[in-house]
Formats: sequence, structure tokens, C-alpha cells
Amino acid sequence: MAQAAKRPRAIFFGTPQFAVPSLEALLEVADVPLVVTQPDRPAGRRMKLTPPPVKELALQRGIEVIQPRRVRRPALAEQLAALGADVAVVVAYGRILPPALLAAPRLGCVNVHASLLPKLRGAAPIQWAVIGGDAESGVCLMQMDEGMDTGPVLACRSLAIGAEETAGELSERLSKLGGELLGQELPRYLRGELEPRPQDHARATLAPPLAKSHGRVDFSHSARALKNLIRGTAPWPGAYGYLDGRRIKLHRARVLVEAGESGEPGTIVRADRHGIEVACGQGVVAIDELQPEGKKRMTAEQFLAGHRCEAGARFDGGES
Repeated sequence: MAQAAKRPRAIFFGTPQFAVPSLEALLEVADVPLVVTQPDRPAGRRMKLTPPPVKELALQRGIEVIQPRRVRRPALAEQLAALGADVAVVVAYGRILPPALLAAPRLGCVNVHASLLPKLRGAAPIQWAVIGGDAESGVCLMQMDEGMDTGPVLACRSLAIGAEETAGELSERLSKLGGELLGQELPRYLRGELEPRPQDHARATLAPPLAKSHGRVDFSHSARALKNLIRGTAPWPGAYGYLDGRRIKLHRARVLVEAGESGEPGTIVRADRHGIEVACGQGVVAIDELQPEGKKRMTAEQFLAGHRCEAGARFDGGES
């Protein structure tokens, strides 16, 4: 009777919900003796110390979890090397791995990155894809090197971005696609069947981390750009502006007029149950859902029932 093939051993680095489908896929094709994730963080209104989603799944599956505050300690690389892993899989871990960690597994480290490399290297590729109005996104499995998402690409999967899709919604789809990609292609990589393809660094673009200030609207931009900003910053940090000095979060908008001037940017040209229409640098955007500071999310009609808002009023980005 033929002896069953030995399953590969893999270490997993990951933290948020985005990485959970990849860990689930990895468990189907490899033995995972260790999961490395970020420390527990305060969350919610009560700021309760909360474990990362990856940690929760790992503990449910009986996998050892470590949460180092520093990844450059020699002891950590020695611990990983002692496990005799064939590969380490990194998915949205949140920290840059030093050379000693990259070299610890027999075949090094591979990463599931949420863009079609070399486009949008960095921490927030999903958000910047939506903010930039991209029609397509995807996930890539790549070999990691010391650069920021600069290593050779092993395999990719692409998908179309919906015209109304938010960054949060796209993240859910790419998360699942990343798990599928990993489950299908990692075994081929471990068997030596995938040829690494160097990236064209001249075509690279960057996707730096988002800050709260990235959500501040600027109505001098086009109506299309404003809509994309609202989609791309949902759910975090959220797009916002100021009306009569009051901070308003913008949740959903439509492009009414694509081009041309319709008044001073930020000026409300119409406000009724159909939406709050605002002139932009190019075109007009209709705000359909919004949220005054300290209030719940509401439709434009609900907002106007309790707030006087007439044509000619100014809607602006305020201060950061």
C-alpha cells in the first residue's frame, strides 16, 4: 500500500478579518503549527481588549498563537526556524518582516496581496483602488523580499469592481478570492510548479495607509471623484464635510452631472427628498445618505425633515 504524501508545514502571519479565509484555505493544504498575529487591541465604545479575528480562528482550531510586539528580535526568527516549516504565508499581518524572518522557512515567505501588482503596493490597496475609480482589482500570490510588495509574482486572480461598491464590500470579495487563490496555488508553489515573474517596477504605484484626514471632501474635485472618495473610505475613515459648521459624514452619493460647471464648488443647488445636490469642480453630486455628528445614519429626506438646508448654502471640507 502506497504511503500517504507528507503534508507541508506552514506558518501563518495575519491579523484582520481579511486574512481569515486565507488561514482557512491554508489549513486545508498544510499543517500549521503556529500562527503569528498582532497583539489584542481595545475595540468598541467600552474599549474592551479584543483579539484579532485570525487569533480567534487559530484558537478554535487548536493552533498555537504568538503575538509579538516586536518582530525584529533574533529569538523570534530562531523560534520560527526551529519549527522546520516549508513556507510562511503572510496575509494582512500589518508589519514588515525583517530578512531573518523571511529566510526562516525552507522556501521563504509568500504573501497574498489585494491588488494586481505592481499596481497599488502598500497597506491600503483596496481603498485606493476604489478612490481612484479603478474598474478592476484582484489578488496576487507573491514571493516576499525586503521591499514593500516588490517580490516576484506567482499567480493572480482578478475581478471587476462594482460601480456602487464600497471598499468594505470589495474587501470581503477580495478576502474570499485570496483564500481561493492560496488554496489552489500554494500546493503548486511547494511542488515547484509555479515560475516567479519579476514585477515591472517602472509601472508600480503606491497605496499608503489611510488617515482620518483622507476622508475630508474637497468639492473643487469632480463629482465622480467625490463619489469615489465616499465609496473608497467606507467604512473607515469615512468621507466627511461641514455644513453650517457642523461635521457631516457622507455615506452614499450619486453623480447627477458628470462634467461642466454648475456653480461655486460646495454650493447646494437643490435639497429635497431626492437628495442634497452639491456643485463640484466638474459636475454635480447628489448626497443620498449622510450622518450628522452624534446622530445615526439617515437618508437625505430624513435629514431635511429636521434640518433647514436651502439652495445657496455652502457645504465644504472644513479643517482636517
